[in-house]
Parts: sequence; structure tokens; C-alpha cells
Amino acid sequence: MTRAYRRLLPHPVLTLVLALVWVLLQNDVTPGMVVFGLILGIVIPILTAMWWPDRPKTFHVWRMIPYMLIVMWDIIVANIQVAWIVLTVPNAKLKPAWIVVPLELTQPEAITILAGTITLTPGTVSSDVSSEGHSLLVHVLHTDDPDADRDEIKNRYERRLLEIFP
Repeated sequence: MTRAYRRLLPHPVLTLVLALVWVLLQNDVTPGMVVFGLILGIVIPILTAMWWPDRPKTFHVWRMIPYMLIVMWDIIVANIQVAWIVLTVPNAKLKPAWIVVPLELTQPEAITILAGTITLTPGTVSSDVSSEGHSLLVHVLHTDDPDADRDEIKNRYERRLLEIFP
């Protein structure tokens, strides 16, 4: 990729996403809205490029699709589970826990996706990443076995993210 192209489009996918989001938010697909969306999609990444880390060297897009489907399914199931807990378990019998999840992931983007996945899933919240990025602190609303929850996070999400971000 040439240097001029890289300066004009530091994050080409972000440019397209921003343009698409702009048009969708306007709820009016006209040539003017598309052009303005593209202008925003070009200008915003240029102005914020200094704060963006380097892009991951390898990223398997096709492996991200099953990951997203699993996360969406887990969000639906966790919503039902949390609703059941809220409706049936008295506050005095809740067993919340803080869990430290050691990380094999090293890329900041992958760690961010893991933390976001955990937070999007009802009943769990990612609250901190160690300063070295070697572990993630997670709060669980109700658990009988914190170690099993930690292992589930590692096996269900982190293992797949290691395949997406090798």
C-alpha cells in the first residue's frame, strides 16, 4: 500500500463503516448523504489516526463470523438466565464473584474484543485489565464455581479469539 493512500485512508474498513452508519442514521439514502458519509468516513480516521494502534498483522475475518454467532447466542441465553436469577433467587442467596482470567491473548484488539464480549453477556462485566495485559478481572453476578466460569471464558471465547488473531 502506498504511503499517500495510507495517509488518505489509514483505516479503509472504518471509512466504509462510518459512511454506512451515517447513511443509516440519516434514514435517507440520497447521493448527498452518501457523499457526506464518505467525507466523514475519510476525515474522522485521518484526524484520529494518531491514537489508533497498528492494525493486527493477521486477522481471520471468516473465523469471526462463527464467533459473532456464538456471542449472540450466549447473549440471548444469558438474558434468560439473568432474568431467572433476578426473579427467583433472593438477594441474600446471590453468590457474586470476582474472577481473574489469565490471558494468552497478546494483541490489544483481541483483548478488547474479549472484554467487550464478557461485558455484553448479561451477568458478567469486565472491569479491569492488568497493567501488563496478562489477565482480565471479571465480575460475575451469580456463580457456584468461579473456576468453571473462568474456564468457560477461556474455552468458549479466548480460544476462538486466538484463532482469529494468531
